[in-house]
Amino acid sequence: MPYEGELAGYEPLRRVANTERIKTLLGRSKVRDNKQSVTHLPKIERASIEPSKYEPSMVIAIDGSTIPVEVETGYPGAEMGYVTVASVFIDLEKARKLDEQRPVNPVEFRKTQSPESIDSAFPGCNVIVDKEISAKSSLRKVLYELMESVRIFEDGESLLDTYEALLAFKPDRNEDKQKCPYYGQYDNNCIDEKQKFRNQKRAYYCHCMYGRPLYSTDALRIHEGMHPDSTNQSVFTEIMQILERLWIVHILRNLEAKGWMAILRKVAMVVDGPLAVFGHPAWLSHAIKMELNRLNEAAKEFTDEQDILIIGIEKTGAFVNHLTQIDYFVPEKKRNIIPEQTAYLLTDDYIKRNIVYSESKRPYGRQTYFGRKFFYKTRSGALLVATLPFLNEAHEDLAQAHPSQFPRLADAMALLDQLVSVQHPNSLSPIITAHAEASIPLNLGKRVLEKMARELMRKM
Repeated sequence: MPYEGELAGYEPLRRVANTERIKTLLGRSKVRDNKQSVTHLPKIERASIEPSKYEPSMVIAIDGSTIPVEVETGYPGAEMGYVTVASVFIDLEKARKLDEQRPVNPVEFRKTQSPESIDSAFPGCNVIVDKEISAKSSLRKVLYELMESVRIFEDGESLLDTYEALLAFKPDRNEDKQKCPYYGQYDNNCIDEKQKFRNQKRAYYCHCMYGRPLYSTDALRIHEGMHPDSTNQSVFTEIMQILERLWIVHILRNLEAKGWMAILRKVAMVVDGPLAVFGHPAWLSHAIKMELNRLNEAAKEFTDEQDILIIGIEKTGAFVNHLTQIDYFVPEKKRNIIPEQTAYLLTDDYIKRNIVYSESKRPYGRQTYFGRKFFYKTRSGALLVATLPFLNEAHEDLAQAHPSQFPRLADAMALLDQLVSVQHPNSLSPIITAHAEASIPLNLGKRVLEKMARELMRKM
């Protein structure tokens, strides 16, 4: 690693380029067969499948943002992570009417949007709260307290209640891998290695001689990725990820508790990123899938047997890059490869051969996804990588790809046509709006948050 301000010369670059070992490695690397394209996938034109009679009149968009900020605690590298997750309720009917009266009045358009957000700061390296023994135990406590305090309706269940409903679906095999969060933090280990760690609900105490506090949220295992002496951006990103995904289930469970499931006939949820949970809390993906299955069946009673509509949208990554690459321009046809308003339904075989190479027999994303992907080129030519949820076992069979395995595919395609934005390439307006509510300006945000952190530290 260079010193600050130190620039590299060109000699190492020349030497690396001419190194025989590197040339040999590049020559041995597998190269994708460019003849394999989306033409091998099931292709669905929007006009060929019948949409439901319920056109969404409201979209709930969810996006998050996180930024690490250095704070002054007297210890080097002290850091906190500011995390915000925004959900924006967009009245599509009003937006459509305004769209007919172009140019649209920005003030009136803003009235079609109602934002909500979760905003919090989390301890990172060398930040200790209250009487906790470490930054790691401080993070665990603050995460639990946040989820206990957040709720979408004042008289509804908390985000912690939602999470603990999902905790009931946690596979037992994951508990075998989990150790007490205090393990290894003392001169003597705080738990007998022969005993299995068992999660409980709410806050409770370790049964060992130390009797330290434990939390139901410890099952997320986010604290296991925490570095005691360097930045913890990956930890803060995992927290943002679980808050975004939990918020989907939280909204649906609260609607169920209120007896308002009928409104799901006219509501769509659009989430930034794929319908998946990665990293330490990946088990949550299975739990969300199970709970969505239950909620969907409960909703059908009030929606004329219509599935709920949830769409995950990827902005970047291997799938986005692949879709962009294969939709190249063909001069003789004077058009791109993929026709407008056409979806390609991805299979496990296609993904492993063309996007994320693998020879594993386990289906792609088996332990991390609670939905499956498809490519869609909208009416305006935008290229989108979308995910629709697994709402029954048949949807999970990635060996094949039929429209019936993608719940409300026709409605999703129609909605994506409506939501495309010209503000950014291949973007959706609800995701842009949610991101604007959630994002913290990188430079200005750091200065403001650093100042706020310093003031708070002085008062402690």
